[in-house]
Amino acid sequence: MIEVVEGGLLTTVQDIGRNGYLRFGVPESGAMDKFSFRAANILVGNTQDAACIEMVIIGPSLKILDNLTISLTGADLTPKINGSSIPLWESIDVLSESILEFGTAINGARCYLAVKGGIDVPVVLGSRSTYLRGGFGGFEGRALKTGDRINILSDDTQSVSRRLPEEQVPVYKRHHIIRVIMGPQDDYFTEEGIRSFLGGVYCIKDQSDSMGYRLSGPQIEHKSSADIVSDGVPLGAIQVPGDGQPIILMTDRGPTGGYAKIATVISADIYKLAQAFPGDVVSFQNVTLDDAYMASNKQEASLNMIKVSSISRFYIQVNGDVYEVDAELESGEKDDRVIPPFVTSLTHLQKKYDMEVQSIDK
Repeated sequence: MIEVVEGGLLTTVQDIGRNGYLRFGVPESGAMDKFSFRAANILVGNTQDAACIEMVIIGPSLKILDNLTISLTGADLTPKINGSSIPLWESIDVLSESILEFGTAINGARCYLAVKGGIDVPVVLGSRSTYLRGGFGGFEGRALKTGDRINILSDDTQSVSRRLPEEQVPVYKRHHIIRVIMGPQDDYFTEEGIRSFLGGVYCIKDQSDSMGYRLSGPQIEHKSSADIVSDGVPLGAIQVPGDGQPIILMTDRGPTGGYAKIATVISADIYKLAQAFPGDVVSFQNVTLDDAYMASNKQEASLNMIKVSSISRFYIQVNGDVYEVDAELESGEKDDRVIPPFVTSLTHLQKKYDMEVQSIDK
């Protein structure tokens, strides 16, 4: 169980999304940055759709009421356990009665907290995700607040220490180059309008949220009207109403829309928008379907690197001081294959630097 000491700016329970109900007018919802969300679950050994806690810009303060294995991914909200800083993008064992607290984001906008077993809230329409506008899902259909107690699903499998390789960790910037596939209604826009869209720089407005990102920048010219017969709206669709200012539709979008859609953000770049602040700037790059598939495959390969590698963690006492050392294991490798060369290296260091190693503990 986890107790909420302070709720933060906007802290909700989210999973992979509420799929299959758009035809009834129920949005997808779910984690905005699905790459970070899925990575967080893989790091603690959960299924990739297990419910996590999503934190936006200013994080909460949480009291851990049991020994838990957690991971943090996405934005850096300067997390600390009992006052000591902890890393992102790796699994961490946390002792009962510890205080996990967050500050203000120093890069990125959304951070994900996964707990081994997953967050235990009621399943509503096939999902544990919070839909704030509808007031259902997640924890009582709302953001977390002081005094809430969140249950964790039990998981008796052995914990495995894991880490996303540093070179695979996303870098969040303030100018986001967003790759798009043109259409489905790009024929509703003039050539000048399309040039404005692809050549312009747009600012994310304050009136942006999980439903849609409103942008301001060069006006995108329609051939005649902005209106179409309402049709289905995919994640990342960029619709342009009559004022010529684009809106990127996100996870809480409605199922249909009546404005022409000039382009659609490729799935591999949705995370960039999820991690963007109001005031950040966006520019668009037209790519092919093959480019989109390649970007998606590259993202999947990054996630697979977590699955096939793990960490063996040691605590070494040298000259009276204790150090934490991680040894990365290849797929299928066991601790007993790491310890002998590890000890040999330490013996060499002892002779070279006249150190005294008192103990090595897992």
